[in-house]
Amino acid sequence: MTKFRLYIPGLLCFLLFTLSLPVHAQAGIQVVSDTISLTFPESITFQAEFQSGANITSVVLEYGVDRLTCGTVVAKAFPTFTQAADVKVDWTWQMKQSGSLPPGALVWWQWLVQDANGGKFTSPRQTSTWLDSIHSWQDITGGNINLHYYDGGQSFGQALHDAAATALVRLSKDVGLSLEKPVDIYIYANTTDMQDAILYEPAWAGGKAFPENAIVIIGVSTDQLEWGQSTEAHELTHVLVDRFAFSCLGSIPNWLNEGLAVYGEGGPQPAETTQFDQARTANQLLSLRSLAGAFSADSDRANLSYGESYSVVNFLLQTYGREKMTSLLIALRDGATADEALQSVFGFDTDGLENAWRASIGAAPIAGGLNPTPAPTATQVPTFVPVGAAPVAPASPVSTRDTQESTPAPTLAQAPTQQAQLPAATPLPLTERLGISQNVITIVEFVLVGCILAVLVIAVPILVTTRRHSRRQK
Repeated sequence: MTKFRLYIPGLLCFLLFTLSLPVHAQAGIQVVSDTISLTFPESITFQAEFQSGANITSVVLEYGVDRLTCGTVVAKAFPTFTQAADVKVDWTWQMKQSGSLPPGALVWWQWLVQDANGGKFTSPRQTSTWLDSIHSWQDITGGNINLHYYDGGQSFGQALHDAAATALVRLSKDVGLSLEKPVDIYIYANTTDMQDAILYEPAWAGGKAFPENAIVIIGVSTDQLEWGQSTEAHELTHVLVDRFAFSCLGSIPNWLNEGLAVYGEGGPQPAETTQFDQARTANQLLSLRSLAGAFSADSDRANLSYGESYSVVNFLLQTYGREKMTSLLIALRDGATADEALQSVFGFDTDGLENAWRASIGAAPIAGGLNPTPAPTATQVPTFVPVGAAPVAPASPVSTRDTQESTPAPTLAQAPTQQAQLPAATPLPLTERLGISQNVITIVEFVLVGCILAVLVIAVPILVTTRRHSRRQK
């Protein structure tokens, strides 16, 4: 009983201290509303209202997209507001400045808020799907494929879904590739609708893969079902390969990536087979090293690039099996170069692979035993059009795979041929010919004059003194 009585004063003191705390410390910062509005495909506006027992002094928006990255990527925005106990803030994410998101991308955001009393608040993270509300989207799910479509009816959508699911099974069985999450495929009714859904998409594009988001978008009309099925399998393979071998240390040679994609769709297109057969017969096959980078924009050369890449990949799979192919992709994922990865898995480098493959198809070996390494292709930067600039045709390769018809690749937009008349050449001033600023010349002149004056001030007294001393000696 005595010990219990001793505890009572301490308990009362604790309760009195707790009750004496300011009300705002108990209530803290509270979120009144937290919403976003989409203006597809141009912008996202984040809006929120917060209240506190003291003036709110800081509001920061953190936002991002659910995607594969080399590290934690968090963008921050700092909306303007007047400090008060109740504040409303908003901030707009302009896609024309950052580059467009793929339809179906998952956007997340949260708010960091502070008040004058040192209170801090982090709102619950929320998400929203970046997608238009114009079309009445329907979904078919299963087999790690979420297919979204709005035109063509149930049978049309089911046929596309089944083709994609079948491609996944084939890639898992033959190549050893599998998905850690379902892929979302968005089927637009035509290429116009698809291009309207993402900013700065070139007019010739019929489909595109976004491996980092696990998303594929394709424009497929109801009379192009067969083309749509092969295209989604091709793009789906890119998603699998890039996600399986995702790395911040190296890259996958294009012949391997595209060769697997053609394999994933069931084989090359007729134009690609024809071009490859002609090149093999005429001994005009492309070097494998030249196919490590971007493919040519010329339709014939692009068809040959795809056909040849498929043939090399098919040779590796048929000769060495899927386990070796999986090991090759893992080696590339771990940062090995193409030569290092090939050497560690198969025992030969790129040139050794090419000679082994050439022998398997009855083609002549590499002339001189080695192929020269091609000059690197310049990467177009930025990858999106700056604000206020008109969209331009990209420098990326164009082939019949990027269109819906087997027609020659469209010509990229040409720069205007008319040039402004230059003025007649006139002699440049000496300062410009020497690359020297006029200000620099002025400073040099000032320093030289100063030096001359200093010499005169010092030298004249010395000369006078010397002459006097000389006269005294005489």
